[in-house]
Amino acid sequence: MAEPLTKRIALLPWEQLQHSLDEQGFAVLPPVLQPEECQELIATYREDRFFRATINMARYRFGSGEYRYYQAPLPPIVEQLREGFYPELAKTANRWNTLLGQQPAYPPSLSAFLARCHEHGQARPTPLLLKYEAGSYNCLHQDMYGDVFFPFQVVFVLSQQESDFCGGQFLLIEQRPRAQSRGHVITLEQGAGLIFPTAYRPVAGARGYYKTTLRHGVSTITQGTRYSLGIIFHDAK
Repeated sequence: MAEPLTKRIALLPWEQLQHSLDEQGFAVLPPVLQPEECQELIATYREDRFFRATINMARYRFGSGEYRYYQAPLPPIVEQLREGFYPELAKTANRWNTLLGQQPAYPPSLSAFLARCHEHGQARPTPLLLKYEAGSYNCLHQDMYGDVFFPFQVVFVLSQQESDFCGGQFLLIEQRPRAQSRGHVITLEQGAGLIFPTAYRPVAGARGYYKTTLRHGVSTITQGTRYSLGIIFHDAK
């Protein structure tokens, strides 16, 4: 029998994950979600009552595909992921601020951070479910929905690579100052996830740390249907 989701999150190798974030700017998670939990989340996609908005990506030239923003109250799995990942990532976010010569800015609890979002008029939940079919893709972008945003987000692939879909690798592009961009192509198995920066990360240079900009996307789905869950920690205006 699988451990409760909250315990699975707590038992992740956080020291190793934070080291990966510092060194690479991203961290690949082992499968956190069980197959039945993935299917439970996929099933919500067909239920309008769970969502506050549906976005046709082609209409806005974001790519090709569709995604839906959950509305409050979030499904228990989504809420547990958001609350469970935030405290450890807040530690890394504050450490990154210090490296960049800024004050630590992220409280230890998600509720305190969301209160700050709400003070700035950002009160709409941002976790989302994304659906890609053959020919769909997601252009490189950043997910910032107001003046307040959290430096990390997490994505989980809910479908099984090579069984439910082909193609659809996660893309992460780092734009380095006065240098050509560096790209990462990341394949995730069902239930596994990826922690990555929302906008930038600190990199050590000759004169201390500086920011490099990151954008993310998804390569073209060549066959089947791919569902994924995006955990964004800041709320939107």
